Amino acid sequence: MKLFGSQSMVAPIKRVLMRRPGQSLLAADANQWHYGSMFDAPKAIEQYNAFAEIVASCGAEISWIEDKGDGLCDAMFTQDASLVTNHGAVLLNMGKALRVPEPQVHGEAYRAAGVPILGELTGTAMIEGGDFIWLNNNTIVVGCGFRSNREGIEQLNAILNPYDINVIGFDLPVWQGAEACLHLMSMISPLDDKLALIYSPLMPTAFYNLLLEEGYTLIDAPAQEYLASGGLNLNVLPLNPKECVMIDGFPETKKMMEEAGCQVHVFKGDALCITCEGGPTCLTNPILRG
Repeated sequence: MKLFGSQSMVAPIKRVLMRRPGQSLLAADANQWHYGSMFDAPKAIEQYNAFAEIVASCGAEISWIEDKGDGLCDAMFTQDASLVTNHGAVLLNMGKALRVPEPQVHGEAYRAAGVPILGELTGTAMIEGGDFIWLNNNTIVVGCGFRSNREGIEQLNAILNPYDINVIGFDLPVWQGAEACLHLMSMISPLDDKLALIYSPLMPTAFYNLLLEEGYTLIDAPAQEYLASGGLNLNVLPLNPKECVMIDGFPETKKMMEEAGCQVHVFKGDALCITCEGGPTCLTNPILRG
């Protein structure tokens, strides 16, 4: 049985790495972690459980990382600390200092799950998982901003080029600054092989043009919902091609995806996602898609 392999953003999720928030989030200092003024850890945990049920309902096997009170509050956002290819996993290097231990936590989880480690970013190289997407089976796009840099791209290319995977980068705008953290996936969520939800005002022009050259149909999310959500109306997780999960409360965005042929599941994420600044894509790291 195939245990791992994920070089698509939209193929059916078969196995996924997740960490249920618990002791660490309950003890979190909201100011230290840049969580919103409405931070409510018990409510966030309740909302997470509802989200996890949706993920499990599609048939995905969840490989759990346990929160044993290590203080890594953001580790529930498992997307950021590593990436999985058809050949194994790469441990990334976090741009947020409080999250630096997370890649090694992922390494332990992958070894336990039978996923080989191809390599890891070291030194000043940085990439967070929210800053990359698979453009196609052989190309990763990385957004260079406050959490990912060119050295990260160079090291990732050195690890993945032998497997016929190329990594390219585009510079991201400052937007709301280093603390708020604009990721590449703050402006794009693929929904199908050639279909993506975007927020075009923040996209690098060259990246936007590349998507068109690749034959993508682009759904431009409504500005009022994007700004009201801090970009999290755009954070949409595909469970299968054109079947996805989003935070409840953004009806225009949902309607646009449905009009493009998507089935959209929603969950309440005001305490979990809006306040803690990470959506359904951030809360998952697919180990096996296909």
